Amino acid sequence: MTPSGDSSRSIRVVVADDEALARRNLTLLLRRDPDIGSVVECASGLEAMEEIRRSRPDLVFLDVQMPECDGFDVLELLGADLPETVIFVTAYDTYALRAFEAGALDYLLKPFDDARFSRALARAKDKLARLTPKQGRSISRIVVKSRGQTLFLNVPDIDWIEAASYYACLHVGAATHILRRTLRELEQDLDAQTFVRIHRSIIVNLDRVRGMELQDGGDYEVVLESKARLRLSRRYRKRLQDRLSELSGGG
Repeated sequence: MTPSGDSSRSIRVVVADDEALARRNLTLLLRRDPDIGSVVECASGLEAMEEIRRSRPDLVFLDVQMPECDGFDVLELLGADLPETVIFVTAYDTYALRAFEAGALDYLLKPFDDARFSRALARAKDKLARLTPKQGRSISRIVVKSRGQTLFLNVPDIDWIEAASYYACLHVGAATHILRRTLRELEQDLDAQTFVRIHRSIIVNLDRVRGMELQDGGDYEVVLESKARLRLSRRYRKRLQDRLSELSGGG
């Protein structure tokens, strides 16, 4: 890992790419911006995970194809340690949809010019600026617009949420509402004590959880009061079990 820049400035960045030239190019572009504090370069997915867990960066530029584990593996393995903002950087356009489903803010296709990089960085800075004042607070209602109607959903009424490309599907009883926000963005606005991620594409309302059932293959399903059954990723199992234990008074 190679650090550079002035750590006294605000935005902390990790650049993860197995190509040294690609890392250096991004670092040089980042250092032109006065809002960038530190930039740490990582040459593999495992190295990136270690650095992200250690330094908790605000922004990560993540290559898709890397040794040991790729960019998607990094996000999956990080679980609750996901950084606020992720921008994928790759030479292949075939991963774009999957990147946005994983919660990426942007997708830089190599080779990109300075103007395209500047737009991506501006989006990241704008998102980080909007996230900062919301720390420690959560929303109580969500506005959903559909077919000429505007609905105001009470957040506690939401049973579970799933990612659907650039959208989030909010399941409220028998109804499903589509919201044009990524799951990662929405997660930032929800009460972390009540809404917990159980899969990279699923967030569940703990107040709606009836229990967990072990399946034949060794995996678990989360069963809701609505009788919906949701896949529980092994990456998030312990976190969910700990939260349910706390709610039942056993933690």
